Amino acid sequence: MPSNGEAVTRRTEARSREGSAFVLSRGVVILFAIACGAAVANVYFSQPLLVTMGHDLAMSPALVGSVVTLTHVGYGLGLFFLVPLGDVVNRRRLIVAQLLLLVVALVAVAVAHTAALLLASMAATGLLAVVTQTLVAFAASLAPPARRGRVVGLVTSGVVTGILLARTASGLMADLAGWRSVYLASASLTALLALVLYRVLPRHSDAAPTTLRYGQLLRSTITLFARERLLRLRALFCLLIFAAFSTLWSSIALPLSEAPYFLPHSAIGALGLIGVAGALAATVAGRLNDRGLSRRTTGIALALLAVSWVPLAFTRSSLWALVVGVILLDLAVQAVHVTNQTLIYALHPDAGSRLIGGYMVFYSIGSATGAIAATSLYTVAGWGAVCALGATFSCLGLVLWAFTRHSTPDPTTKTPSRSEA
Repeated sequence: MPSNGEAVTRRTEARSREGSAFVLSRGVVILFAIACGAAVANVYFSQPLLVTMGHDLAMSPALVGSVVTLTHVGYGLGLFFLVPLGDVVNRRRLIVAQLLLLVVALVAVAVAHTAALLLASMAATGLLAVVTQTLVAFAASLAPPARRGRVVGLVTSGVVTGILLARTASGLMADLAGWRSVYLASASLTALLALVLYRVLPRHSDAAPTTLRYGQLLRSTITLFARERLLRLRALFCLLIFAAFSTLWSSIALPLSEAPYFLPHSAIGALGLIGVAGALAATVAGRLNDRGLSRRTTGIALALLAVSWVPLAFTRSSLWALVVGVILLDLAVQAVHVTNQTLIYALHPDAGSRLIGGYMVFYSIGSATGAIAATSLYTVAGWGAVCALGATFSCLGLVLWAFTRHSTPDPTTKTPSRSEA
């Protein structure tokens, strides 16, 4: 009869074989992408619903505006305090637990009958929606190094699609069945995804979780930034590209709702369908990164980002110019974003959740900066000034790349002479 020690050893070996035997098929990667898109969409559902929410709950305009603010604050807090947990606990359990808690938060939003309950529930929704980044880190950890860029690219395409289609979907559903139906439908989808992921995701992974305590875990995230120059550089790229991204998407409704277009909200929301073209860039950029072309991909994408503001500047006289600009901007942003995530994950795969979570904090900072600056600038100086602001963010990214492209090694490349930034 085997001893207790032998039994433990056999169970450990069985778990190791189970984790090693897991194959990250294309179908599973697509499931990751769907789950990411569904989770992150919850952060953006409220934007076209604010007026309706305010009337329903008798909220002042200032209080209604805080719905979006608190959701993003919750998301930012989750990036720092929740995402790093993926390095110390079983990611499958963490993902399922966060999704189930997200279901509770979404139901609370749907049944809220006071402003206080709505605001608290929206903050909780933002906090738990960071399961998106836990999923990205998990997908990257399961992918073989030679395919990691493609996997991250495909999963990120789901994130992009979720962000851009959230406003369109919520507006249409609200017109059909009221704003509360949006959150009830999302809660149902989230519960279904939790069940599917519980059954599909591997119970154990090859990488052993770190033994750091929670406080040490959070401090180590800061330490990684202090130690890794590539992480700092890619975080700055992230801040700048999403400041440009937010400059466009937070203010584009303003000129389109005025002369000469006077477009309704549903038509403006449909513009997100054009932006989904950026999802194509995510998959292509992933393949280019797997081929060791991260530096070139970054430079070309940042150049396209800067150029995109030329047609965008003609938005008031041509909707076709707007369409071209939107496609170029979204392609560029997603190409840089996928490259960033692929490179930083390769720095320390055992700290993938901390790297992705810390990096995405700069996404939140950039998005908030672009939104506040663009809407304020439009009021005092018009659409031309907004385009100049977006072009400034984009050109700063391109200049940063030009000065650092040869000075930062690429952790995915073994030969120093082929290093990329």
